This record gives sequence, C-alpha cells and structure tokens, in this order.
Amino acid sequence: MISLAGRDILHGWGKFVFTGIGLGLLIGVTLTMAGVYRGMVDDARVLLDNSGADLWVVQKDTLGPYAESSSIYDDVYRNILAMPGVERASNVTYFTMQVRLRDRDVRAMVVGIPPGQTGDPGRPGFLVAGRQITRSHYEAIADISAGVHLGEKLQVRRNEYTVVGLTRRMVSSGGDPMVFIPLRDGQDAQFLKDNDAITKQRRRTAANPAFNRAGVPGLLDAVVLSQTRNPYVNAVLVQIKPGQTADEVAEPIRRWQRLQVYTRAQMEDIFISKLISTAAKQIGMFLVILAIVSAAIVAFIIYTLTLGKIREIAVLKLIGTKDRTIAGMILQQAIGLGLIGFVVGKTAATFWAPLFPKYVLLEPADAARGLAAVVLICVLASFVAIRAALKVDPAEAIGG
Repeated sequence: MISLAGRDILHGWGKFVFTGIGLGLLIGVTLTMAGVYRGMVDDARVLLDNSGADLWVVQKDTLGPYAESSSIYDDVYRNILAMPGVERASNVTYFTMQVRLRDRDVRAMVVGIPPGQTGDPGRPGFLVAGRQITRSHYEAIADISAGVHLGEKLQVRRNEYTVVGLTRRMVSSGGDPMVFIPLRDGQDAQFLKDNDAITKQRRRTAANPAFNRAGVPGLLDAVVLSQTRNPYVNAVLVQIKPGQTADEVAEPIRRWQRLQVYTRAQMEDIFISKLISTAAKQIGMFLVILAIVSAAIVAFIIYTLTLGKIREIAVLKLIGTKDRTIAGMILQQAIGLGLIGFVVGKTAATFWAPLFPKYVLLEPADAARGLAAVVLICVLASFVAIRAALKVDPAEAIGG
C-alpha cells in the first residue's frame, strides 16, 4: 500500500509538489493569523509588565487608562502614598497620537511620567541606550520600533523633544511604539489649546458679567491660565510593599479615595475581554474560513488525481486488491499533500512574520495544533475521493 501511494506520487510529483506549495502558502497565512492574535495578547502583557505597577488607580466607573478615558486630579497620588501597604505611587498620562519624526508621522502612545531614575512605576524598566528623563521639559525616551535615534528631535503637538533614551518592546496593546515625555508636558499636550483658542477664551472670560463685577487686576490672566493648563492625569500606578497582596491594598483605596482600582489580573482581563475581543473574533472567523478553503482545495486535488487513475484503480480491483488498500493509498496521498503544505506554510510564516508591522508570535503549541488540524482536514477531504474510487467497476479495466 505504501509502495503504491509512493509510486503514484513520484509519477506525478510535479503537480503534487506545486499543489503542496500552494496549500502551504494558505496554511502559512493561517498560522500567521493565529500569530497576530498571540502577538496582540503578548503586547498587552508586555505593556502591563513594563509599567512596573501592581495596581492601577483610575477614575471611578471607568475601565481606564487603556480601554477607556480616565481623568483624576494629579494630587491624588499623595493620598494614595499614605494608604497602608503602598510602597510607591506615580502619576501617569496616556494618549495616542501622530508624533512627527523627521519628515514623517509615526503613530505612537505618548506617556507622561515624572522625571527621575528607574524604579517608580510607569517609567521604562530598562534602556538599550541613553538615560532616563531627568528634566521637567523637552526630553523623551522612545521605543526603537519608532525608528528614532539618540539625540534626534521628535515633535509632540507644538513642542520638540530630544531623545535621550531608547527602549525595546515598549509598545501599546495595538503595537504602537511608546514615547515617554515629562509628566507636565504630557498633561499639557493631552489638552493643549492653540493660540486662537486661548485668545477666544480670554475674550469669553472678559465678557462674563460675573467676572467684570469682580474687577480684580490680573484676575483675567489667572483665570485663563487655570483654564488652559491641565491639572489631571489618567492614572496613578501603584507598587505595593513586600508581603502585601494586591487585593488587600486595593480595597482601602476604593473605599476611602472613591476611585476605581484594578489589579494585574483584572487589567489583563480587560485587555483580553474588552480591548482585543473583537479582533479575536475576526481572526477566529478568518481561521474558520481558511480551514474550509484548505479542506476544499485538498478535496478537489485528491478527487481530481483519483479521477485520473480510474483505470488503474479498476485494474487493482480486478486483480483482487482490497478496498481498504485502495482507500489507504488515497488517504496517504491526502495526508502527504497536507504534510508538504504544513512544512511549506510553517517555513513561510517563520520567514515573513518579522516583516509584519505588528508583532507576530508563532508559538510551538499553535504549530502542533495546526499540524493536527491539517491532518484531520486532509483525512476528511479524502473521503470524497475514496468514495469515488470504491465505486469504480473492475470491468472498466477491460473495457478501456
């Protein structure tokens, strides 16, 4: 039986190999789609790991700071620092925008962090080059995936920032590189108003009857300044003391500060079940469609090859070859086609995955599941050809 299948494959090896390559490219796309989903999950986990936080304190009744907008006063972190079990607390702002780099725009997640050294939550845990942000204005740390170099200038809103440090694998859940700037600049950039808006705000404030009755010199500038600066942050990142659990520290903050607090497990669940759930469903639908298309291709090819051997199958039946031997030969050809396709697909996915703009994570477990799925699809797809082969009349060998 093995000899018959092998001889038949060698007889038409060109068609068989090229069909396997075509099927392999389709399998490669399937493995890549699964890798894209794995990469999205890994990006979310890396984002949480790199934050260095045990707790995320955000606006009450929100899923911030990543899944929803969150806004709390920037002096709240002092109260949180005084809570039992809190080791460190740090204000952070997050917003995604187009950052100007040289003559092109780069979509990035801009993170406002307090200047200082490594250790406080929110700051990059490690640098591949350069140093941490030490000044209150106009310094930046960027991920190398943004294509930036040390000493270069990048523009956030109207201000230019000098890149003083570089990181690696510091990306948002969407795969956008992260750019860290001083907290004060981050607060201003998030709600920055242009000059025309500030001028209009001055006129609107001056025209306010209640303001005119006050008649206090210099009050106009003070009011406009307070309205154009941003006293809010998106979250307070908290590190807990050794020996404490996240739930033990989070509960008093929720009760006394009237804020929402998420642990690492809760934040990870928000990412997977809220942020990337729709993308996961779309990728799942693509995988189902690709599996159906792959099965149809294998079934069609094996059925076509079988129809081309009707007389040979009739001869085998005429000399007394059992049906299970013929069925086994067709089944082996289908599985052989699938194995060739899987090898080609896995190789192709490995080579083109680094070229994707988003991180593609090809896990061995997914490859093993993919191999099992390919074999199963080939077995099911061969049934059509096997049924056609078993219906062949041995008399056709004489009649031909």
